[in-house]
Parts: sequence; structure tokens; C-alpha cells
Amino acid sequence: MSVLVFAGAAQFAAVGYVLGGFSWLGIVLLTAFLNARHFLYAAALAPYLADRPRPLRAFLAHLLTDEAFALSIAHFRRIGRADLWGYWWAAIVTTFIPWNVATILGSAVGGNIPDPGRFGLDVIFPAAMGGLAVGLMTGRREIVAALVGAVTAVGVGLAWDPAAGILAGGLLGPAVGMITPPARRDRPHEAVIVFTPTMDDPSARSGRE
Repeated sequence: MSVLVFAGAAQFAAVGYVLGGFSWLGIVLLTAFLNARHFLYAAALAPYLADRPRPLRAFLAHLLTDEAFALSIAHFRRIGRADLWGYWWAAIVTTFIPWNVATILGSAVGGNIPDPGRFGLDVIFPAAMGGLAVGLMTGRREIVAALVGAVTAVGVGLAWDPAAGILAGGLLGPAVGMITPPARRDRPHEAVIVFTPTMDDPSARSGRE
């Protein structure tokens, strides 16, 4: 599953839904909603990768995760252009390989490992996500999106269901961030999602040079 459906949180959710007796249609719809944030990830990366072949972009999309996006977009913005080797490093070396190796080890010896919550190790995943989010807060829109998403997720999670909280926060946070006016000091390419290359886009400039 981790090789064919490399989706992180959606994989955990899907397993829980299967154990909970959900219908297959319900599982597909719920996990699709959970991964809807990838539309925003792809939109942010599109200006840098628009000139790449479609099959290559499809493979890049298969490897796209929260970690791969955070590391890649920060790297692309820093150097002002796309860097496929940088993307491979973020998506494969630091994420895909460790995830699948850990999955194999977990399935093999997981039953002999005590509950990680007893040692406080269950805080690692949310701490890692928080660290990635902080690194992406480069302007007013990102800060607003993060705050709204966090407050919504925690509120809905406590009042109803944690999975619903993640869904609500993941949808509402970016939506509010997109309609928030950028601050004057925000750089345009970091505050506006562009769906096609423009004359002032990094990938467009590199293509002309």
C-alpha cells in the first residue's frame, strides 16, 4: 500500500475506515477529501514545473507529500527555479524510502514494540508537521491559513471527531488564507497561487534563458 498509495495520513485513515466497516465508496470519498490539500500543493509547484513532460509531472505528483512539498517549495523559492534533484531528495531520500523501510520493519516486528505513547514518542509526528508548517509561513496569508486551520481542526476535533477536525481545518484554513490580502512585504510569488507560468515566473525565465 505504501508503494502504490503513498499518502501518509490518508493511509492511516483508510485502515481505520476499513476496520470500522465503512463501505468502499465511503473510504474512497473520505480519503479523497483528506488529501484535497494536494490540489493546493500542486498549484503552488505548478509554475516551477509547468515546462516538464506530463508523465514526469504525474510521477512527481505520486511522490508528493506534506514533507516533500514543504522541503521542495522552500528550496525552489530560495534558488528561484525548479530543481528536480532537490525534489527527488525531498520526496524519495527523506520521505519515500524511510517511510517504506519503516513500514516493513513495523509489520515485521511491530508486535514486539511497546506502545510508543508510553514513551511520549507519539508527539513526533505532530511535532514534525508543526516544524514544516513554521518553515512555510513566509507571509500574512500563510500565517492566517495556519492559525485558522489549527483552531478549526482542534475545535471540531474536540467537539465532534478528530478526523473531521483534520478535514475541516485542512479545507477552511487554506480557503481563508487565499482570500486574505497579502502584506506589502510579502513577495508576490509566495503570496499568490499561479496556475500557469507567467512572464515573471521563475520557470518561465529559466525556459527563455
